[in-house]
Amino acid sequence: MADIEKFRRETREWLLANAPKSMSAPLAEGEELAWGGRQATYPNPEVKQWLEVMAARGWTAPTWPKEYGGGGLSREEARILGEEMAALRLRPPLFNFGLTMIGPVLLEMGSEELKRQHLPPIVRGEIRWCQGYSEPGAGSDLASLQTRAVLDGDHYVLDGQKVWTSHADLSDWMFLLVRTDPNVPKQQGITFLLMDMASPGVSVKPILLISGSSPFCETFFDNVRVPRNQVVGKVNDGWTVAKRLLGHERAMIASIGKQLGLGGAMATPIELARRYLGDDEARIPDPVVRDRITQVSMDQLCLDWTLARAHDSAKAGHAPGAESSIFKYYGTELNKRRRELMVSIVGPQALGWEGDGFTSEELTITRDWLRSRGNSIEGGTSEIQLNIIAKRVLGLPD
Repeated sequence: MADIEKFRRETREWLLANAPKSMSAPLAEGEELAWGGRQATYPNPEVKQWLEVMAARGWTAPTWPKEYGGGGLSREEARILGEEMAALRLRPPLFNFGLTMIGPVLLEMGSEELKRQHLPPIVRGEIRWCQGYSEPGAGSDLASLQTRAVLDGDHYVLDGQKVWTSHADLSDWMFLLVRTDPNVPKQQGITFLLMDMASPGVSVKPILLISGSSPFCETFFDNVRVPRNQVVGKVNDGWTVAKRLLGHERAMIASIGKQLGLGGAMATPIELARRYLGDDEARIPDPVVRDRITQVSMDQLCLDWTLARAHDSAKAGHAPGAESSIFKYYGTELNKRRRELMVSIVGPQALGWEGDGFTSEELTITRDWLRSRGNSIEGGTSEIQLNIIAKRVLGLPD
């Protein structure tokens, strides 16, 4: 216990000494959490400074082994680091799919060569990853994917298309599923590949969303050559790797609500209610709003604790399973309720799109509410998650 308290004290002192001041302030207009990558720009230089000092300690991936650039912290130490960052309202130094999706899969299933090639650049924020799963004819039925990969010497040659590829236009590498054997049952002929987005023959087209942004993209492959040593797991056994990664993805999407208020980056519902419905000191006057805020807060705490238990289980060697569908369904529905609540609190000021009369925060609330509608589609629709829960968790008949 004494060692843990010492770690907490030293961690707090280090954070106070090294965290730039603006990392505990709300996001400025047009600013977002640091995603890293070759194309990253840092209008606020302190964002890059914060990333660099945290990456130097491995604290962008605090529980990853030190030999791959991580912090090597125990679960309890990582929890304390998170608590101290939250207490100081510090935003994450890095947030991307490398940390939340492909990194954990490589740690578990990647070759030593792939771990040493890809994990340290993820920790340092040098490489940004995107996911190549869905296709125009393979969304919910992902195993029907048709993007082909034909072995030619030491390379696979890729032809086909992916869709809904989040941030493909800003990413450096993609982890993707390809069909390497069309003559076997569909789930048995799929391979999991890692591909440099700068490879000749790769092209990307953003898709405009209702929120006005274009984080999703179409990605096309025309005779793209990928070294065969970039296979994760076994050839034609990519479905096993894919399911493992989906567990991490769904847990990540489930925790999307925790992005609210991180480091003071975004206002929380209670902060908005005090600002728009009362004052910063008084009790929120509307009892219905108080009840809705309380319910959302309680539901978030329950989800956080459940995700923490699942994380502990994963650290103990239990791979994410069907329970990730519960997390994904509950977390996305909770985030949609939260966004609806925020729009309700802000009222007419949450109906703006652009122009005078609205703050940048109010416009962000509007667009984030619209964007949240996609949470129950991405990573597997809510309907698919309910089917998985019914069959694999509850054991209900078809």
